[in-house]
Amino acid sequence: MSLFVTFEGPEGSGKSTQARLLYESLHARRFPVILTREPGGTRIGDLIRRIVLDLQHTEMAPTTEMLLFSAARAQLVSEVIRPYLDQGGIVLCDRYADSTFAYQGYGLGRDLAELRVITAAATGGLRPDITFYLDISAVEGLERKCRKGARSTGQHGVGVEWNRLDARELEYHRRVEAGYRELIAADPERWRVLDARQSIEALAEQIAAIVEPYLASITRLETVP
Repeated sequence: MSLFVTFEGPEGSGKSTQARLLYESLHARRFPVILTREPGGTRIGDLIRRIVLDLQHTEMAPTTEMLLFSAARAQLVSEVIRPYLDQGGIVLCDRYADSTFAYQGYGLGRDLAELRVITAAATGGLRPDITFYLDISAVEGLERKCRKGARSTGQHGVGVEWNRLDARELEYHRRVEAGYRELIAADPERWRVLDARQSIEALAEQIAAIVEPYLASITRLETVP
């Protein structure tokens, strides 16, 4: 058996932090686990990430954006996610296909039926077992990300990867947030919605408790690599 867990949420929700904490916990317990992200996670995917998130690429068409994200996803699934799951491991992914539906579908108004066809091709139909949604309003999340960037560098957003999507108008981010609500309502058994305004430690404990029952079918490593 294997386990595929994804983390979703608006900008500034803390999903990357929680994905890392869960990875560190499972790794310390000798579970076969890897942590990856979207877009990225492969050499090709990291190159695409630089292009699609670059603040200078303001002329990028919505179709181009959607296809680039999907291309990076196809490479990640083929090269990293599916092979590790086939070995019986645990894959944690910071964003996955739901982000395309939320950001390019609901956010940019792309046709959802078209996105389903393209996403199915990119993923080969691979779906997460659990998706954590760290719930925070678009306004609060963006403000949190700005504050974090200012504390770390003294410059707006730098250091926490303030990117081309972050810089879009607030109404775009509100559409993304509403889109996530639609996705959760359509597939409630897969999603676990948690309040992102809690402390990092409280959130990590809740996530670990939700994942724990799934670990019974995962064979631990004899030694931690």
